[in-house]
Amino acid sequence: MDRSTHTKRWPLPAGILAGVAADALLGDPRRGHPVAAFGRAAGTLETRLYADSTLRGAGYTAACVALAAAPALAAARLTRRRPVAALAAVTAATWAVTGANSLAGEARRIGRALAAGDLDAARATLPSLCGRDPHGLDEVQISRAVVESVAENSGDAIVSPLVWGAAGGLTGLLAYRAINTLDAMVGYRSPRLARFGTASARLDDVANWLPARLTALLAAACAPVVGGRPAHAWRIARRYGWQHPSPNAGYCEAAFAGALGLRLGGANSYDGVPERRPELGEGRAPGPADIERAARLCQAVTAASAAVAALAAVALASLPGLRRPSGGGRAGSGGRAAPAGRAAPGGRGGRGGE
Repeated sequence: MDRSTHTKRWPLPAGILAGVAADALLGDPRRGHPVAAFGRAAGTLETRLYADSTLRGAGYTAACVALAAAPALAAARLTRRRPVAALAAVTAATWAVTGANSLAGEARRIGRALAAGDLDAARATLPSLCGRDPHGLDEVQISRAVVESVAENSGDAIVSPLVWGAAGGLTGLLAYRAINTLDAMVGYRSPRLARFGTASARLDDVANWLPARLTALLAAACAPVVGGRPAHAWRIARRYGWQHPSPNAGYCEAAFAGALGLRLGGANSYDGVPERRPELGEGRAPGPADIERAARLCQAVTAASAAVAALAAVALASLPGLRRPSGGGRAGSGGRAAPAGRAAPGGRGGRGGE
């Protein structure tokens, strides 16, 4: 291996690990978050391009993804021969598009409110984590909503961006976050967005298909952290994951249910419309104490997925014909709740529909 090849390999895996560590230590910035800026730009573009048309929605989706990918491609080209700059770029991008810290933090905040018997505070905080109606929910229903949201967002706010970062470098990180944020903004099944949001929703489903199943596998592997059994958690994920209306979220939620020994799913309400979802798992109903367990499992999945992504980045860079700089692309080419923020609670790009 020559020195130039080695130089091109290490910034991506190192940046992924450093970015995950930065999120764990620093969390989200209070102001000026780049994903929030993307959300504002996408919202402005939506007002100009909106029409009750699937084709117009597909054009909007392509334009927004290009808006995120273009600067990433440019940065990849500029840092191609500057490994320290490439490391800094990947670290910053990974920190910006992942969000285990705020996901676990919001969940724990609700858990503390429930532990203190303050249902009103728990209900008031729940919309920062998921999209279901909080009014009238009791502590068991709120606990279930939090555990389900932590499980789903462990996939699309943590594992998915890391997978796409390993596969596509800087471009993969930012393009995935754009896709997931667009799904949160326009991918809802509402009369206004039924056609316009179709492309964003389907693209998010495709982008999260493999990462969701990897999330289930990692949640099962990490089950001992919360007193669970890996084989049991994986069996629950395989048995129940496909029954969820989402092609991806069900696998994450079922794996968490199996690892935690819980039964998730059931009746929900979104914007006043009741919805009955299949039950996932064979355990008991979740309670407030299970929120902390879910947060710990999320953190374990985060660490495991960061290691897997870093190893995958090294392996992919070693394959003949696929050696590329840390920003993505071949070495000579340069290259999925408020929707405007990062991918999970408090305005993350995740669907927020749990």
